Amino acid sequence: MISSRGGAMPPPPNATAYYPPPRITLPSGLEILRTYSGAFICLEILFGALVWILVSATHVPLPLLQGWVMFVSVTACFTSISFLCVFLFSYRERIAIDWNRLDFIYHAGVFVCYFGTFLLQAATTSLHSHPVKYTVNFDTTRNITTTSFEKLLSEHEYNLSIAAAIFAFATTVCYGCSTTLALRRWKL
Repeated sequence: MISSRGGAMPPPPNATAYYPPPRITLPSGLEILRTYSGAFICLEILFGALVWILVSATHVPLPLLQGWVMFVSVTACFTSISFLCVFLFSYRERIAIDWNRLDFIYHAGVFVCYFGTFLLQAATTSLHSHPVKYTVNFDTTRNITTTSFEKLLSEHEYNLSIAAAIFAFATTVCYGCSTTLALRRWKL
């Protein structure tokens, strides 16, 4: 190439010399299961599936609160399975992104969502003896109405809700530990 001054221009610098590829510290294949991060991901999947099963076993008396719990637990369960499969089947070597940063962003985001999930499930559990008013009209000719009060959650649903809150807390702790480990790997 000839520059405007008449001399030859030097070739552009090699970008790989200035920007080395990111170092991936998580192993691929079955070796991922032998690391703390792999163990936490497996626990996240297990505990998240338990939250999902326990909440769906109730009659979901508060759909606004427990709808978010179900959404987060189902979505996080499937995305954690996908994230684990990326490392199990060595797809991370074929996709050129900073896996350490993605690991941190994913686990931090799900940690925040699961913390809210735990709080909402605990709030639902705490309302178990809250009376719900039902009005039933038996006789329309004499305008007789009967009002009855029932608990929001039956005893069986209350026990399921307690277990779901405990597993939501355990899942939140697992995502918090994974976030801490991912931050350490990303900042190495």
